[in-house]
Amino acid sequence: MKARFTEILLKHGFTSDKAAHCARIFTENSLDGVYTHGLNRFPAFISTIQEGLVDCEAVPELEGTNGLIEQWNGKLGPGMLNAEFCMARAISLAGEHGIGCVAVRNTNHWMRGGTYGWQAANAGFIGICFTNTIANVPPWGGIDPRLGNNPLVIAVPRPGGPVVLDMAISQFSFGKLMQYKSAGEELPVSGGYDENGDLSTNASDVISTKRLLPIGFWKGSGLSLMLDLLVTILSKGQSTKEISEKGKEYGISQVFISIRQDDPELNARLIEQILDYTKSSRPRDADKPVAYPGENTLLTRRRNLEDGIPVDEEIWKNVLAM
Repeated sequence: MKARFTEILLKHGFTSDKAAHCARIFTENSLDGVYTHGLNRFPAFISTIQEGLVDCEAVPELEGTNGLIEQWNGKLGPGMLNAEFCMARAISLAGEHGIGCVAVRNTNHWMRGGTYGWQAANAGFIGICFTNTIANVPPWGGIDPRLGNNPLVIAVPRPGGPVVLDMAISQFSFGKLMQYKSAGEELPVSGGYDENGDLSTNASDVISTKRLLPIGFWKGSGLSLMLDLLVTILSKGQSTKEISEKGKEYGISQVFISIRQDDPELNARLIEQILDYTKSSRPRDADKPVAYPGENTLLTRRRNLEDGIPVDEEIWKNVLAM
């Protein structure tokens, strides 16, 4: 999979280094079971390059600093490369000062946000990052989409495998809705509203109205708004309003925060205490034990390394034909 992605990216003007870098991220996303932002998203990524929305030659540029906050211009480069660069900068700042924050404007979709949480945790640092998006969530009490599903990632390093929360502020990410639609499956819970304004478990209905349901109803609505405020203010970039007015999602804003651990051994003991207590809850389904965020990712990664990565045959044929 990685070799095929690399070959295609080279055809579209990527240097060998950047092509291999992007291909690795797409492949690892599918390897970890996040198929919506791995193979399944790859054809759409190629389309954004062909449309001129992604500049494969762009390199991030430092535009300003505010204490331990750095502000960068992503210059419409590939979102996953800009994101890994920014988290690396945040880790570097945290290594020197204890905490670092890097905000980037004018960047593109980062694919799986959890990639950068894992990046920080694997380096031994706490990682927090978030992004804004095009409007696809109505504010609580509203009908028209005015908020993004603004993903939020929080990662904590742990010897037995990091704890990584990677979530959209909508009940289902747009990519997940597309996955359910493609499989012809109903959503397990309501994911948004249909044309009649009723909550629906039909992914096609939600996609057509672009009225995704915020997590926690009014709480998710408020959290989405605050994340948009933070990324826009810290990066001096475009808000969900400005992104949405263009009609296509590009030139977005993101924030990456890294925190150095002051006592990793003590932290490890505290983490295990918290996880053990959480997992001691009796499971509702005996076949599905309580899991912490990121635990199933590790299990999926091991399984896919042994058995191979499952793919959507139509999408894979499409990629092979590129």
